[in-house]
Amino acid sequence: MAETERLALAGHFDDLEQQHEAGRLGMWTFLASEVMFFGGAVAAFAVYRFLELEGFSAASRRLDLALGSINTVVLIGSSLTMALAVRAGQTGSRRGQVAGLAATFLLGAAFLVIKGFEYAHKAHDHLIPGPGFEFAAEHARPAFVFFSFYFALTGIHALHLIVGLGVILVALARARRGAFTPGHHSMLEVTGLYWHFVDVAWIFLLPLLYLIGRH
Repeated sequence: MAETERLALAGHFDDLEQQHEAGRLGMWTFLASEVMFFGGAVAAFAVYRFLELEGFSAASRRLDLALGSINTVVLIGSSLTMALAVRAGQTGSRRGQVAGLAATFLLGAAFLVIKGFEYAHKAHDHLIPGPGFEFAAEHARPAFVFFSFYFALTGIHALHLIVGLGVILVALARARRGAFTPGHHSMLEVTGLYWHFVDVAWIFLLPLLYLIGRH
């Protein structure tokens, strides 16, 4: 076992493979809890959408589909660069790890910047739920509920993405020091799992929020 891998082995594990399996199991368990959390929020949205389809459709048309679509492409691209970083960890390519993680971080940051522009537009149009909310009277109440869900769901998603960016920065610093080898790169793998979950969550949110009523 290489010196780097020997130092990475925690004392309560027999070998690195057991340690890696424990890490992957822990991340999958965490993601399962996240799926249940998002699932409950999406189910609540679906119920209100069924009850107020016309009002929800009118509110959805006030979202910027172009920016939402651009952000989808950005996140899909970040999934690719994250996968390349994990693959570089498996092959021991330090340069590939650094490049993949750096690109993933930049794409994730770009997503947040674009989402910030979206939020600013909603504030300018008085579409943030609260005392200053403005919408056509016939759909004002369901639109208020729609935008409450919109900011809650996209805000929680953005928070998950910010956490992911923090973890990627830590992984990037370690990759630059050569901490990941073909026999020890479990942090890259679990970071990749988390990042792909964030991407998949957005792919569900896009049609749920942006596409209803577009016909």
